[in-house]
Amino acid sequence: MTSPIETPNAVHGCIIMASGLGTRFGSNKLMADLDGAPLIAHAIRACDGLFAKRVAVTRHMDVAKTCRSLGVEAIQHDEPLRSDTVRLGMQAMDGCDTVTFIQADQPLISANTLAALLRGAEAHPELIWRVSFQGTPGAPVLFPAWAFDELRALPPGKGGGFVAKAHAQRVRCVEAASKWEQFDVDTVQDLEVLQAHMSAGLPHRKSP
Repeated sequence: MTSPIETPNAVHGCIIMASGLGTRFGSNKLMADLDGAPLIAHAIRACDGLFAKRVAVTRHMDVAKTCRSLGVEAIQHDEPLRSDTVRLGMQAMDGCDTVTFIQADQPLISANTLAALLRGAEAHPELIWRVSFQGTPGAPVLFPAWAFDELRALPPGKGGGFVAKAHAQRVRCVEAASKWEQFDVDTVQDLEVLQAHMSAGLPHRKSP
Protein backbone atom coordinates (compact mmCIF):
# COMPACT_ATOMS: atom_id res chain seq x y z
CA MET A 1 0.00 0.00 0.00
CA THR A 2 1.27 3.45 -0.86
CA SER A 3 2.10 5.64 2.11
CA PRO A 4 0.04 8.86 2.34
CA ILE A 5 3.23 10.92 2.11
CA GLU A 6 4.46 9.29 -1.06
CA THR A 7 3.96 11.12 -4.35
CA PRO A 8 4.89 8.61 -7.07
CA ASN A 9 3.34 10.77 -9.78
CA ALA A 10 5.17 13.95 -8.78
CA VAL A 11 5.99 16.45 -11.52
CA HIS A 12 9.70 17.11 -11.36
CA GLY A 13 11.33 20.28 -12.65
CA CYS A 14 15.00 21.05 -13.23
CA ILE A 15 16.87 24.35 -13.40
CA ILE A 16 20.33 24.18 -14.94
CA MET A 17 22.40 26.99 -13.47
CA ALA A 18 24.50 28.29 -16.36
CA SER A 19 24.99 31.99 -15.62
CA GLY A 20 28.60 31.99 -14.46
CA LEU A 21 30.90 34.52 -16.09
CA GLY A 22 33.88 32.16 -16.21
CA THR A 23 36.23 34.75 -14.72
CA ARG A 24 38.70 32.20 -13.36
CA PHE A 25 38.51 30.16 -16.56
CA GLY A 26 39.29 33.18 -18.73
CA SER A 27 36.45 32.57 -21.19
CA ASN A 28 33.04 30.96 -21.43
CA LYS A 29 33.86 27.63 -19.79
CA LEU A 30 30.45 26.13 -20.53
CA MET A 31 31.28 26.05 -24.23
CA ALA A 32 34.76 24.58 -23.70
CA ASP A 33 35.25 21.14 -25.19
CA LEU A 34 35.17 18.15 -22.85
CA ASP A 35 35.47 14.73 -24.42
CA GLY A 36 34.14 16.00 -27.74
CA ALA A 37 31.17 18.04 -26.51
CA PRO A 38 30.60 21.43 -24.88
CA LEU A 39 30.94 21.25 -21.11
CA ILE A 40 27.27 22.08 -20.54
CA ALA A 41 26.12 19.27 -22.82
CA HIS A 42 27.28 16.66 -20.30
CA ALA A 43 25.03 17.92 -17.50
CA ILE A 44 22.12 18.19 -19.93
CA ARG A 45 22.55 14.61 -21.10
CA ALA A 46 22.73 13.34 -17.52
CA CYS A 47 19.23 14.63 -16.84
CA ASP A 48 17.64 13.52 -20.13
CA GLY A 49 14.33 11.76 -19.55
CA LEU A 50 14.17 12.42 -15.81
CA PHE A 51 12.30 15.71 -15.58
CA ALA A 52 8.94 16.93 -16.84
CA LYS A 53 10.34 20.46 -17.22
CA ARG A 54 13.91 21.61 -17.77
CA VAL A 55 15.22 25.12 -18.17
CA ALA A 56 18.74 26.50 -18.38
CA VAL A 57 19.32 30.03 -17.12
CA THR A 58 22.31 31.73 -18.73
CA ARG A 59 23.87 35.04 -19.66
CA HIS A 60 25.45 33.58 -22.79
CA MET A 61 23.84 33.46 -26.23
CA ASP A 62 25.93 30.50 -27.38
CA VAL A 63 25.06 28.51 -24.24
CA ALA A 64 21.36 29.25 -24.76
CA LYS A 65 21.61 28.11 -28.38
CA THR A 66 23.36 24.89 -27.38
CA CYS A 67 20.77 24.12 -24.71
CA ARG A 68 17.91 24.61 -27.15
CA SER A 69 19.62 22.36 -29.69
CA LEU A 70 19.67 19.65 -27.00
CA GLY A 71 15.99 20.03 -26.21
CA VAL A 72 16.24 22.26 -23.15
CA GLU A 73 14.42 25.57 -22.80
CA ALA A 74 16.83 28.44 -22.18
CA ILE A 75 16.31 31.78 -20.47
CA GLN A 76 18.94 34.31 -21.48
CA HIS A 77 19.35 37.31 -19.20
CA ASP A 78 21.73 40.01 -18.04
CA GLU A 79 20.76 40.14 -14.36
CA PRO A 80 23.78 40.41 -12.04
CA LEU A 81 23.05 38.16 -9.06
CA ARG A 82 22.74 34.45 -8.31
CA SER A 83 19.37 35.14 -6.70
CA ASP A 84 18.25 36.56 -10.05
CA THR A 85 19.21 33.33 -11.80
CA VAL A 86 17.17 31.30 -9.30
CA ARG A 87 14.16 33.61 -9.56
CA LEU A 88 14.18 33.50 -13.38
CA GLY A 89 14.40 29.72 -13.37
CA MET A 90 11.57 29.41 -10.87
CA GLN A 91 9.32 31.40 -13.18
CA ALA A 92 9.41 28.44 -15.57
CA MET A 93 8.57 25.85 -12.92
CA ASP A 94 4.83 26.40 -12.61
CA GLY A 95 3.00 23.11 -12.04
CA CYS A 96 6.04 21.32 -10.64
CA ASP A 97 6.08 19.46 -7.33
CA THR A 98 9.87 19.57 -7.03
CA VAL A 99 12.71 21.59 -8.52
CA THR A 100 16.26 20.28 -8.78
CA PHE A 101 19.10 22.75 -9.26
CA ILE A 102 21.92 21.35 -11.38
CA GLN A 103 25.24 23.15 -11.79
CA ALA A 104 26.21 23.29 -15.46
CA ASP A 105 29.91 23.09 -14.57
CA GLN A 106 29.55 19.67 -12.87
CA PRO A 107 29.65 17.61 -16.08
CA LEU A 108 29.98 14.16 -14.51
CA ILE A 109 26.88 14.21 -12.35
CA SER A 110 25.19 10.89 -13.08
CA ALA A 111 21.66 10.01 -14.11
CA ASN A 112 21.67 7.40 -11.32
CA THR A 113 22.30 10.02 -8.67
CA LEU A 114 19.69 12.38 -10.07
CA ALA A 115 17.15 9.56 -10.18
CA ALA A 116 17.94 8.76 -6.53
CA LEU A 117 17.14 12.38 -5.61
CA LEU A 118 13.76 12.05 -7.32
CA ARG A 119 12.98 8.76 -5.60
CA GLY A 120 13.78 10.32 -2.24
CA ALA A 121 11.49 13.26 -2.95
CA GLU A 122 8.66 11.01 -4.07
CA ALA A 123 8.86 8.98 -0.86
CA HIS A 124 9.40 11.99 1.42
CA PRO A 125 8.11 15.23 -0.12
CA GLU A 126 8.51 17.01 3.20
CA LEU A 127 12.30 16.95 2.80
CA ILE A 128 14.98 18.80 0.83
CA TRP A 129 17.33 16.38 -0.91
CA ARG A 130 20.91 17.02 -1.96
CA VAL A 131 23.87 15.06 -3.27
CA SER A 132 26.80 14.33 -0.98
CA PHE A 133 30.07 12.47 -1.21
CA GLN A 134 31.63 10.85 1.84
CA GLY A 135 29.27 12.80 4.05
CA THR A 136 29.94 16.25 2.60
CA PRO A 137 26.79 17.76 1.09
CA GLY A 138 26.93 19.61 -2.21
CA ALA A 139 24.99 19.93 -5.46
CA PRO A 140 22.63 19.12 -7.12
CA VAL A 141 19.89 20.06 -4.65
CA LEU A 142 16.20 19.19 -4.89
CA PHE A 143 13.55 21.37 -3.28
CA PRO A 144 9.90 20.40 -2.71
CA ALA A 145 7.03 22.77 -3.44
CA TRP A 146 6.83 24.12 0.11
CA ALA A 147 10.22 25.81 -0.44
CA PHE A 148 9.33 27.50 -3.73
CA ASP A 149 8.21 30.83 -2.26
CA GLU A 150 11.50 31.13 -0.38
CA LEU A 151 13.46 30.39 -3.54
CA ARG A 152 11.56 33.09 -5.42
CA ALA A 153 12.30 35.62 -2.69
CA LEU A 154 15.97 34.95 -1.92
CA PRO A 155 18.04 37.75 -0.40
CA PRO A 156 20.19 39.50 -3.02
CA GLY A 157 23.11 37.35 -4.11
CA LYS A 158 21.99 34.19 -2.33
CA GLY A 159 21.29 30.82 -3.92
CA GLY A 160 19.32 27.74 -3.03
CA GLY A 161 21.85 26.82 -0.37
CA PHE A 162 20.46 29.69 1.71
CA VAL A 163 17.09 27.93 1.88
CA ALA A 164 18.66 24.54 2.56
CA LYS A 165 20.62 25.96 5.50
CA ALA A 166 17.52 27.64 6.87
CA HIS A 167 15.84 24.22 6.99
CA ALA A 168 18.86 22.09 7.87
CA GLN A 169 16.76 19.70 9.96
CA ARG A 170 14.71 18.87 6.85
CA VAL A 171 17.66 18.11 4.58
CA ARG A 172 18.62 14.57 3.59
CA CYS A 173 21.44 13.43 1.30
CA VAL A 174 21.93 10.96 -1.52
CA GLU A 175 25.48 9.65 -1.74
CA ALA A 176 27.24 10.05 -5.10
CA ALA A 177 29.06 7.01 -6.44
CA SER A 178 32.25 8.97 -7.09
CA LYS A 179 33.92 12.24 -6.15
CA TRP A 180 33.95 13.08 -9.85
CA GLU A 181 30.20 13.63 -9.84
CA GLN A 182 30.71 16.77 -7.77
CA PHE A 183 33.88 17.92 -9.50
CA ASP A 184 33.20 21.38 -10.84
CA VAL A 185 35.21 23.11 -13.53
CA ASP A 186 36.41 26.57 -12.51
CA THR A 187 39.74 26.78 -14.33
CA VAL A 188 41.40 25.49 -17.48
CA GLN A 189 43.46 23.23 -15.24
CA ASP A 190 40.26 21.72 -13.80
CA LEU A 191 39.09 20.93 -17.31
CA GLU A 192 42.41 19.28 -18.12
CA VAL A 193 42.21 17.13 -14.98
CA LEU A 194 38.69 16.04 -15.89
CA GLN A 195 39.62 15.28 -19.48
CA ALA A 196 42.57 13.18 -18.32
CA HIS A 197 40.26 11.26 -15.99
CA MET A 198 37.75 10.60 -18.78
CA SER A 199 40.45 9.69 -21.29
CA ALA A 200 41.81 7.13 -18.86
CA GLY A 201 38.49 5.31 -19.12
CA LEU A 202 37.86 5.35 -15.39
CA PRO A 203 34.29 4.87 -14.19
CA HIS A 204 32.52 8.17 -13.64
CA ARG A 205 28.95 7.78 -14.80
CA LYS A 206 26.43 4.97 -14.88
CA SER A 207 23.15 4.80 -16.73
CA PRO A 208 19.99 4.53 -14.63
